[in-house]
Amino acid sequence: MEIFSKELKDTDVRVKLSFPTHCLEHLDFAGSNSVDLRVKDSFGELRVIRCWKRKNGDHDKPVLSSGWLKFVGDYGLRVGDKVVLLREDDHSLGSQFRIEARRKIALLGSEDWGEVTRATNY
Repeated sequence: MEIFSKELKDTDVRVKLSFPTHCLEHLDFAGSNSVDLRVKDSFGELRVIRCWKRKNGDHDKPVLSSGWLKFVGDYGLRVGDKVVLLREDDHSLGSQFRIEARRKIALLGSEDWGEVTRATNY
């Protein structure tokens, strides 16, 4: 189940990733302002990415911080790429979510989203 997808902006690739407030219903903060998400990446590796609830007026705004920029760097993400967070339990890995990175590709005059491989594999 897709929790959110977002085309990345400058702040998303340099500092932190904010995403829609309605996505908070899929996260268990257990009374805290932050939670460490156990996330499986496209290569099946476990990543821990911290999600904070940041006050934005009268509502909380979720933000991915610690661990997020490592993911950005490992996958060579840039402005205009897309990130997708999905709910997917993997009991053997101990993850509750899967994260994907996508980039627009043009092929034979058609544009679509393709999966981004890790930058460290080049």
